[in-house]
Amino acid sequence: MNDQTDLFGNPTGANQLNLFGEGENRLKAPEQPKIDHAVRAREKLEALIELVRRAQKMPWSDRDVRMWQTVFPQMANWLPEEEARQMVLEFDQQIARLKAA
Repeated sequence: MNDQTDLFGNPTGANQLNLFGEGENRLKAPEQPKIDHAVRAREKLEALIELVRRAQKMPWSDRDVRMWQTVFPQMANWLPEEEARQMVLEFDQQIARLKAA
C-alpha cells in the first residue's frame, strides 16, 4: 500500500480515486432545471398575439410574416389542443386583418 501524500496532504497513488468520493458522496453532475415548454410557448404566443392585435399595420416584412405563420402553429403544439387551436385561429385572423389594412 502507498501511504505517501502530496504537498497538500492528499493521498497519492491508488488512493487518489477517493478524491471523487464513494457511494452517495460521489461527485454527481448538477441537476438541470426542468423547463416547462408549454408555459414558455404560451408566454411567447400571447406576446405575439398582443403585438399583432395592437398593430395598425403589419409589424413585419413579408418574409417575417411567412416565418411567423409557419412557426406560430408549431409553437402552439406545446399547448393543449383546444388552446392551441384558439391561439392559431386568433393569430391568423389578426394577420388577415393586417394584410387587408
